[in-house]
Amino acid sequence: MKIGILGGTFDPVHNGHIKVAETVKAQLDLVKVVFVPAGQPWLKSDNPVSPAEHRVEMVRLAIASYPGFELSMLEINRPGPSYTVDTIKEFRDKPGSESELFFILGWDSLSQLPRWKEPKLLIELCHLVAVPRPGCKLPDLNRLETLIPGLASRLILLDKPEIDVSATQIRKRVAEGLPIHGLVPAPVADYLKQHKLYVD
Repeated sequence: MKIGILGGTFDPVHNGHIKVAETVKAQLDLVKVVFVPAGQPWLKSDNPVSPAEHRVEMVRLAIASYPGFELSMLEINRPGPSYTVDTIKEFRDKPGSESELFFILGWDSLSQLPRWKEPKLLIELCHLVAVPRPGCKLPDLNRLETLIPGLASRLILLDKPEIDVSATQIRKRVAEGLPIHGLVPAPVADYLKQHKLYVD
């Protein structure tokens, strides 16, 4: 069974995340894509992140109508910083888990991979599926292969979808009272309004 894993702070989850999950699921013929909201994202430790309960609920609302999309609380429930390799290990260690795992990340995150915890072990545990990010060039794959030997054979590079939407942009628009129609699923927009998230 082929399973995709899409991690992120999801602050908020937006239509770009949904489109990426749909595209990767279809292209790689995945049985499902699991959305994994980060608990304490170590790479964003200097930036404030919305409380987990809000981020989790927004993901739940966003994926409710999509068959084959699931929500995992694994990183939220685990204390301490969220490291991808630990998350993948936990998926691997589940009883009866013979699944082939595909971790979905952006080209920008791929370029940072040598800074991640145990990147060599990570690529042994799962395939990496890298998708484009707006304004982000494809990383130097030869350099990455030198730093993380074996990466090339475990990496699937996609050239779409190109999604020109970011959580930072959405938070800024909400704070400025600008519309976010078309940027987030409608239930997420309603949730943001109801809970007055990102409003200064």
